[in-house]
Amino acid sequence: MSAARFFVAGKVQGVWFRASAREQAIALGLRGYANNLRDGRVEVLAVGDAAAIERLAQWLSHGPPMARVDRLVREDAREEEASEAFVCG
Repeated sequence: MSAARFFVAGKVQGVWFRASAREQAIALGLRGYANNLRDGRVEVLAVGDAAAIERLAQWLSHGPPMARVDRLVREDAREEEASEAFVCG
């Protein structure tokens, strides 16, 4: 089991980024969350198979059609930080 936290900057709020990230994560069998941050970024925590997290990271680098991703930062995370599902905050 792997875990990663992503911070996505750009035009990522108000463009269905969190909901779309949730759909991608669920399709990949991941658990975790996607939250808007006050500074305009989106934080995504993903826990599950390492290959699935990599696929989510690739998707996060561009996001849904109306989004514009300027920067994607990845950090290590602990799997205990995620709930049993993937939720949007």
